[in-house]
Amino acid sequence: MWIRHHSLRWLNNLSPVQIIVLFYGFAVLTACILLGLPVAHQEGVTLSFIDLVFTAVSAVAVTGLSVVNISETFSVTGVFLLAFVLQFGGIGIMTLGTMIWILLGKKIGLKERRLIMTDHNQTTFQGMVRLIKQILFLIFVIEFLGFIILGVYFMQYFPTWYEAFYQGFFASISATTNAGFDITGQSLIPYKDDYFVQFIHMGLIVLGAIGFPVLIEVREHLFASNEERKFMRFSLFTKLTTFTFLALIIVGTLVIILLETNYFFAGKPWHEVLFYALFQSVTTRSAGLTTMDVNMFTEQTHIFMSVLMIIGASPSSVGGGIRTTSFALVIIFLLTYARGQQRIRIFRREVHNDDLIKAVVVTMFASISVFVAVVILTIAEDFSLTQIFFEVSSAFGTTGLSLGITPYLTTVSKVVLMALMFIGRIGILSFLFTFKKEEKKGNYHYPTERIIIG
Repeated sequence: MWIRHHSLRWLNNLSPVQIIVLFYGFAVLTACILLGLPVAHQEGVTLSFIDLVFTAVSAVAVTGLSVVNISETFSVTGVFLLAFVLQFGGIGIMTLGTMIWILLGKKIGLKERRLIMTDHNQTTFQGMVRLIKQILFLIFVIEFLGFIILGVYFMQYFPTWYEAFYQGFFASISATTNAGFDITGQSLIPYKDDYFVQFIHMGLIVLGAIGFPVLIEVREHLFASNEERKFMRFSLFTKLTTFTFLALIIVGTLVIILLETNYFFAGKPWHEVLFYALFQSVTTRSAGLTTMDVNMFTEQTHIFMSVLMIIGASPSSVGGGIRTTSFALVIIFLLTYARGQQRIRIFRREVHNDDLIKAVVVTMFASISVFVAVVILTIAEDFSLTQIFFEVSSAFGTTGLSLGITPYLTTVSKVVLMALMFIGRIGILSFLFTFKKEEKKGNYHYPTERIIIG
């Protein structure tokens, strides 16, 4: 009894952010147990401890980087267990926990609401349970529609309806959660000429990565009456997120076409060029699926795609990276400051100074983390700098794209990538706030003094 009371008291002393990090650590442990079960593996297949942990972290972080071939390693049972891990990794630990709590008829208290707020980067306690219900409804509807559409369509590719819907089931979850895992053994390369399959996957990827608050606002506008719609306005977050997200996809597509016109795209018809470039641009948001061997791209394209992966998806989504809003605010701030102004104005709104500081901190921390990881991997590995930068960017952005070096990395490099994937999933701010101490406010200030900058 004393031990139990002492453990609970220790847990109560943790901040919401620290508890969230602890929960995600527990999720990785659970994933290790599930994916390490003998029934989860094909006959004669065994995973080393480091490879099992790497796969578990990649699954919980919905990254998709893998040191093993999923289709050759896991049994049907293992694939379903992996899909389950991807599910709670994508929607978030607190979302899954709240769903179970609600099903059991339990009351969601203030502490639980604080945890939900932290896990989904919200700024207010209000409407937390409603937010969770809406997220669950949206994610399951999107995945179910993807499962039905792909399952029916795949019947022309597979001999039985079971296999077709089995492929559609996993593909829908993997795309919607932006996990990047596949059970084809070749990602989406078998469908490189099937634009319908690519279009459905891109739709699922975008819906998963654009952010749950955006989907909720769009849904409310679509189902509102004409009278209600007159008084409804999209939030600044939705406007900025949607604009930045779509701009990155369009710019990414155009730049990839420009960089590869005389190389990989040379001699290819326009529709192949468009879909190759568009899909690779969409997948760098955080998805990791691909319709081609990205090794066939040039080095400059690899570097450009690495930058896109570092930017990642939107906040409160299934993706990682510094997030689209952080990228947008930093770029707008640079342009604003260059014009001699200091207040950031977007869509006739002013951005809160605290949000700008967070965006700068996130970007700086991401730059330092990627730099340190690249240096460590450069020391530990014999691969080229571009290959290492691509791999590190993919891990940090929880994307999962790879130039094929993941299975050959040393244990040190795998640990570094696992740390990046874990930070990418819980979020940079959440990670930094785990070290936060209670600030003791004093009644005095030190004298201010100017420092020469630049």
